[in-house]
Amino acid sequence: MKLDDLLIGRHITFQRLPHRRTYTANRMAQALHVKGRQVAKTVLVRIGQGHALAVLPATHHIDLDQLGDDLGEARVELASEEEMDRLFPDCERGVLPPFGSLYRLPTIMDESLAEDPNIVFEARDHEQAIRMSVQDYEAVEHPRRGHFAHR
Repeated sequence: MKLDDLLIGRHITFQRLPHRRTYTANRMAQALHVKGRQVAKTVLVRIGQGHALAVLPATHHIDLDQLGDDLGEARVELASEEEMDRLFPDCERGVLPPFGSLYRLPTIMDESLAEDPNIVFEARDHEQAIRMSVQDYEAVEHPRRGHFAHR
């Protein structure tokens, strides 16, 4: 199931936001004129025998040790671009929507992302984003919550 199908099927209100081509969450925030803390960047990590998605504000950095504690994993590493390509074949290289459930991956969201009512994230390419409420995102994705992001 694709992201649009999931959101439409669940009757979720969302807005598509076309923008100039960008390759980072911070640049996308600038292009869309939204606060960086509202932009959800998604990071693919390698854990144990698999992978997980960590979702955090674009203005923050990921603390892999704390993420490991939040996930109950002894070792957490950033995944390679090749792993991203393999696990997200329907997305442009480097684009990871924050919906691990669509790819059979667990998702963990940093608590700080819920400080604003809405989030913005890349859809499937570097030229289109989606805005939706954090409440709807959590209702659809059911991410675990953690404290692994720092300014």
